Amino acid sequence: MTYPTLHLRPGQGRRIGLGHPWAFSNEVRMDPAAKALEPGALVRLASAEGKPLGTAMFNPHSLIAARLFTRDAEATIDRAFLQARLASALALRERLFAAPCYRLVHGEADDLPGLVIDRYGDALSVQVNAAGMERLLPELLQALDALLGPRAVVLRNDGGARGLEHLESYVRVAKGALDGPVEGESDGVRFLADLAGGQKTGWFFDQAPARRLVAGLARDRRVLDVYCHTGGFALAAAKAGARDVLALDSSAEALELAARSARLNDVAVRFDKTDAFSALAARGQGGERWDIVVCDPPSFVKSKRDYESGIRGYRKLARLAAVLVEPGGLLLLASCSYHVDPPGFAAEIARGIAAAGRSGRILWSGGAGPDHPTHPMLPETAYLKWQVLQLD
Repeated sequence: MTYPTLHLRPGQGRRIGLGHPWAFSNEVRMDPAAKALEPGALVRLASAEGKPLGTAMFNPHSLIAARLFTRDAEATIDRAFLQARLASALALRERLFAAPCYRLVHGEADDLPGLVIDRYGDALSVQVNAAGMERLLPELLQALDALLGPRAVVLRNDGGARGLEHLESYVRVAKGALDGPVEGESDGVRFLADLAGGQKTGWFFDQAPARRLVAGLARDRRVLDVYCHTGGFALAAAKAGARDVLALDSSAEALELAARSARLNDVAVRFDKTDAFSALAARGQGGERWDIVVCDPPSFVKSKRDYESGIRGYRKLARLAAVLVEPGGLLLLASCSYHVDPPGFAAEIARGIAAAGRSGRILWSGGAGPDHPTHPMLPETAYLKWQVLQLD
């Protein structure tokens, strides 16, 4: 298929040539022909001298102007192409997971730029974050149908990243019907996820390694799960034999799903609808102590403009949470903001713990599971980071 050619500006081809999958707007020759292209148009990307660089999607209104699909400048991006990429992503997950519950596609790392798909058995939650992938949605849905034959597909196209691509926000069921939350399984723990109305794509598959770690340490311990959402850490700890588990969140809907999931697993978890900072402060002043405290908050730094105020939020969280940890107990703190790098996050944790008058040591540091791979040239997209510390 013939696609229009998009040229880079002189001297701007080196980074793409080294393997980076994006061309930014200041690297692209924005001549009248380029400006006339519709957002999401497929193009042949070429250097200023005309050297073919690959086949990409192009958005003249986005900072990330071109996203490469392939280094093959003669490729046709159609249903067959998408199905082959999806099949490759599926094969990897089937090597990694026994149950069909995981992130099936994680954007550029799976060579499907601007696309996230979470799988819950025969139900899929699809999030499109690029104009080019939005234009390919019909072919994408056909490819998913041919590969997996899902009974339900939900388009969770209400993420903030769509605004950067000038895309509308919406949620709709693209195939089948949902009569409520879907059931999934992670490390033997059954859970319910609201694909149409819950946060993001319904369940945080990315925290599976950290949940597994906490579960392995929870037997006969008292565990406090702060910002529990639908109960991921709390359920894992209770299933592993924790003797007392309390889960806190400000969302009544999330807590209701968490309670239903607890009943599915036949485990005892206490739930409290509350503001996390207020609850931590009050419980600390009341002298409560826990063997394990988990704090997995939503992003405090949603943009670069929020950095200075948001980064201090992690320090405050560490200070308040540290007070609640028994001497010799464990504290897990997480950040899902890609604007916060691991050293900066670690520094705020250290300051917060010191402000609480506590000391300790880092036992583990980690990130998302292998179903959330990172493109080698996009290390900044490894958004999730967490630490587990033992406090004196």
